[in-house]
Amino acid sequence: MIKNNQLYCSKLILNSFARMETPNNTDLMFTAKQSFELQANAIKNLVNLLDQNFTNAIQVIENSNARLVVSGIGKSAIVAQKIVATMNSTGTPALFLHAADAIHGDLGMVQSNDVVIIISKSGDSAEIKILTQLIKNFGNTLIGMVGNLQSYLAKNCDIVLNTFVEKEACPNNLAPTTSTTAQMVMGDALAICLMQNNNFKTGDFAKYHPGGALGKKMYLRVEDLIKQNIVPAVKTNDTIKNVIIEISKSRLGATVVLNNDNSIGGIITDGDLRRMFEKIEDFNNITASEIMNTTPKMIDVNELAIDAMAAMKMGNISQLIVTKNETYFGILHLHDLIKEGII
Repeated sequence: MIKNNQLYCSKLILNSFARMETPNNTDLMFTAKQSFELQANAIKNLVNLLDQNFTNAIQVIENSNARLVVSGIGKSAIVAQKIVATMNSTGTPALFLHAADAIHGDLGMVQSNDVVIIISKSGDSAEIKILTQLIKNFGNTLIGMVGNLQSYLAKNCDIVLNTFVEKEACPNNLAPTTSTTAQMVMGDALAICLMQNNNFKTGDFAKYHPGGALGKKMYLRVEDLIKQNIVPAVKTNDTIKNVIIEISKSRLGATVVLNNDNSIGGIITDGDLRRMFEKIEDFNNITASEIMNTTPKMIDVNELAIDAMAAMKMGNISQLIVTKNETYFGILHLHDLIKEGII
C-alpha cells in the first residue's frame, strides 16, 4: 500500500512538471537584450557622472608612492578583487581587503601612506560604515566608489567616484548586476589612466604576464623563434637552380640574397620564383640578382614576436629577414609564430 501511494505521488509530481509552460525563446531573447541595454545605458551614463573627482583620484594614487587598497562587501568585494588584479598587472601595486574581514583583524595590512578605495552601491551597509570611519581615523586618503551620493560613505570619503545606476538588470531590481558593471568599468578606467600616465608599455606588461599564449606574445623575442631554423643564403650571381635548392633545403619558403661583402641585397620567395616561371621561358642564365626583391622587410633579432606578427600582417607577407647588429642572422616564417601560439 505504501509503495502504491509513493508511485501515485510520483506520477502527480511528474504530471505537474509536464503541465508547466516552457519559457518562450522569444521572451528569453527579449529579457537578455533588455539586460544588455540596461547595462550599456548605465555605462554610457558614467560619462555624465565623471567629474574632477576622477582626476583627483588618479593624482592621489600616483603621488602616494604606496599601495592601492581596494575594499568592498558582497558582490562589490568581487569587483574589488578584479580591480586589484587589473591594477597589479598594469603596474599599480594593489591589495584586496574584504570589508568584513577588515574589522576583524585584516585592517592591519593598511599602511600609513596607502590610498584606500571602498566600493559600495548603497554606501550605508554596517560594515562599510565601520570601515569608512576606521580608515578616516587612520588618516589614509579614502576614495569612495559609490552609487548613492547621500550615503555615509559618500559624505565621509575624501574623493567620490559616482557609479549611480537607475535600475539593476535583475527583474526584481535587487541582484547587483548593472551596479557591479558600472563599478567594474570605473575601475578599468582608473587602471587605464594610471597606465597612460605611467607610460606603461608592452615590455612592462610582459613582466607581469609570463604565462600562457598572452605571455608568449609579451616576452618571446624573434631570436627565440628562429634558433632551430636553417639560415638560407645565396649570392647575387648564383643560378636559379642554386636558389631553388637553398629554398627547398631551409623549408622557409625563401632565401636571402647576399652581396659580395655579405650585406643583404634582397630576398627571393617561392612567389618570386612562380612569377618568374610565368614570365620567362629560358631561365637557365638568370641569376639571383635579377629576380630578388631589393626592398625586403626586416626585423631585429631582439624585437618581440608580437611586433614581428604585426609587421607581417601590415606587409601581407609570410617571411621577415632577421638581422643582428645590422647583419643577416636568419629568416622568421609565419609558421614559427603559429607553432608558438603567437597567432
